[in-house]
Amino acid sequence: MTTRRLYLARHGAADAFGQLTDIGRRQAGLLGERLAGVPVDAVWHSPLPRAVACARELARHLPDVPVTEAAELVDHVPYVPSAAETPPSWAGFFDGYDDAEAASGQRLAEALVARFAKVPGTTANGARLDTHEVLVTHAYPIAWLVRHALDAPPSRWLGLNSANTALTVIEYRDGLPPTIVMFNDMSHLPPDLRWTGFPEAIRP
Repeated sequence: MTTRRLYLARHGAADAFGQLTDIGRRQAGLLGERLAGVPVDAVWHSPLPRAVACARELARHLPDVPVTEAAELVDHVPYVPSAAETPPSWAGFFDGYDDAEAASGQRLAEALVARFAKVPGTTANGARLDTHEVLVTHAYPIAWLVRHALDAPPSRWLGLNSANTALTVIEYRDGLPPTIVMFNDMSHLPPDLRWTGFPEAIRP
């Protein structure tokens, strides 16, 4: 059975200008150490600087693995819910999104799913191979891919968040629904580097 495994990671911690911080580089390096034991075929990253820098730091631990930009991984709002679908606490968040922006985000979300959320195709000689691909992206695209894998209503991406360099793994196999292997796993990070990217709160 052919299997595609996506290793989804939010970029490391970034500053207010969207640049990776020293903490973000440490986080990325630790994620790279964890993934060094995986037969990674490719690293894909968002075009935004914080994701580019994170992918490069991570790739230091994955020699000879190609690192490539994928426009579909850019940070975007994948779906703007209707008023009836929007929790009251989120209502103000979407005030600045006009119809054109919402449509653009939805097109990106559809392209993301079309490119990555499926089993791999055949090679030139007709063989089908298992693949292991790392996607360095942002919280919203990860939420959208997890929502898609669970076949949840589109608005449910709102209830998902990912810490910086936390690992989410999804498997796609022939003839079967996607499997969420893990979500937002931070076991490669020491306690002081966990939970960045989330609002301040008491954490377990």
